[in-house]
Amino acid sequence: MAILNPNILVVEDDRETRTLIAKYLRNNACNVTAVSDGREMARAMADHRVDLIILDVMLPGEDGLSLCRKVRSEAQTPIIMLTARGEDVDRIVGLEMGADDYLPKPFNPRELLARINAVLRRQAAAQAASSIEGASTLAFEGWRIDLRLRELRNPEGARVAVTSAEFDLLRTFCERPGRVLSRDSLLDLTQGRNTGSFERSIDVLVSRIRRKIEPNPQDPTIIKTVRSGGYLFTPRTEAVTAPLSN
Repeated sequence: MAILNPNILVVEDDRETRTLIAKYLRNNACNVTAVSDGREMARAMADHRVDLIILDVMLPGEDGLSLCRKVRSEAQTPIIMLTARGEDVDRIVGLEMGADDYLPKPFNPRELLARINAVLRRQAAAQAASSIEGASTLAFEGWRIDLRLRELRNPEGARVAVTSAEFDLLRTFCERPGRVLSRDSLLDLTQGRNTGSFERSIDVLVSRIRRKIEPNPQDPTIIKTVRSGGYLFTPRTEAVTAPLSN
């Protein structure tokens, strides 16, 4: 998942379905607020940050399609629509209102979690791309990555030799600071699934990068391992438009 312990808002009027979703997501490292209608949804969104909304179409009072349109007019919070209907027209209308995904009932909670992960990954990738658009260099803790020359320079300005795979992985981390990235997602973002790569290759590359950028590779502080999660790049990354000087 792109965000560690994401805050999920479940808007579902059926108590049994609402309880099932909330329990399953909490058991899978999500913070969940569960409400039954649009008024409770508005209060929840005003009270705390919401990373993703699971929104039922058929709600008492204002329906899910109207609520989706209202949220989308004010924010880019990801929305996954749920409905008992299976007709294509409902799915199309929901997506046109600004929903990011659509899941008909009944559904497997594992599929819902997979869709949540996918939506959050897409959002994280879009935000990263937007933040570095036009940048020629990414910088963190004095280190600089030249995106055009594909070079890494240490805080003293000296060039540090890196392989192409190491550069691509470090760039991926720099573009997504503060987010837990699974080995699967790192493979997808750097090497793709058609290369015959496997998760262990990510561990090897991380180990190599740590030996080059960590003050103490045995006790890493820049790229941290998250148990059962993947890796977390901790520094704040700055996008620089000016080219590196030689």
